[in-house]
Amino acid sequence: MEFLAHGFDGPGPGPWVLLFPLMWAALVAGAVLAARRLARRGGAESPVRLLGRRFAAGEIEAEEYRARLAVLTARRPRNAPGGATPA
Repeated sequence: MEFLAHGFDGPGPGPWVLLFPLMWAALVAGAVLAARRLARRGGAESPVRLLGRRFAAGEIEAEEYRARLAVLTARRPRNAPGGATPA
């Protein structure tokens, strides 16, 4: 521990001088990663919301809207892959 407290070979900041730039680099990298992750989340529109927007714009009829909405909101069994019901 004497080595860390007094430097490599005499007076001076020692290896602790590397700690602060590394902490700042980690802080900046963490902020950049968090910002990128939040930006990616906000960009995608949910399928139900997209379907509602298409219906409101008149791109699809009410019957098609209800059929597609039923597919999107249907609950699938957890043990069946792809939502297929076991025979």
